[in-house]
Amino acid sequence: MKRISAYFISILLFPVISQIRAQDSINLQMKIRLGADLYGPVTYFTDRNILSTEGFLSVDIDSNKSVVIEAGYLDFKYSQYNYDYFSRGAFIRLGVDFNLIDPVVASGKYYAGIGLRYGLSIFRSEVPFLKHDNYWGNVEGSVPPSTYSAHFIEVSPGIRTELFRNFTIGWAIRLRILIYSATGKDIKAIYIPGFGDGSKSFSPGINYYLIWSIPYKKL
Repeated sequence: MKRISAYFISILLFPVISQIRAQDSINLQMKIRLGADLYGPVTYFTDRNILSTEGFLSVDIDSNKSVVIEAGYLDFKYSQYNYDYFSRGAFIRLGVDFNLIDPVVASGKYYAGIGLRYGLSIFRSEVPFLKHDNYWGNVEGSVPPSTYSAHFIEVSPGIRTELFRNFTIGWAIRLRILIYSATGKDIKAIYIPGFGDGSKSFSPGINYYLIWSIPYKKL
């Protein structure tokens, strides 16, 4: 008799329990994001020696992780009294972003986290004019155009927030470590696309993004 009573009670309470569980669960919107960097083009208006353009594509894979591919192009020139230097090329970075905000709070709109990247840069550099003073006088020459590659890793903390539906702004700090450069130890690239100062093994940077989000499923 007790078992029968318990059975009927459970049937009567089932709709209530189901409603409570439904209220405790939420749908998290997964998104595809397309972002364009504004910092590089804006900087070009104040420094005509460097033009950098880049963007990214990211896809949410769970409630707090996204896979990311970034790509861009750089055109750099530098002149001094004794030499001219040109470098131009493309780069790609692959990695993952980790959102440290609770998924319920973030709700697909807010991001404060850290990204990890592997980067590859392929560029062409040359020194069309070079003058060197020594004991015997002045020596002039040049270094012909050559194509090089460079590999680096990156840690990228950043913040993003949705301004209005599916449009977001945000910034990211770039902390890059050069792990290999095909230019060799005797010839240093002054500037490596996607990395920065090629004469050093560590190069910081910053991006400011305008992002368009495309919802594609709920989790």
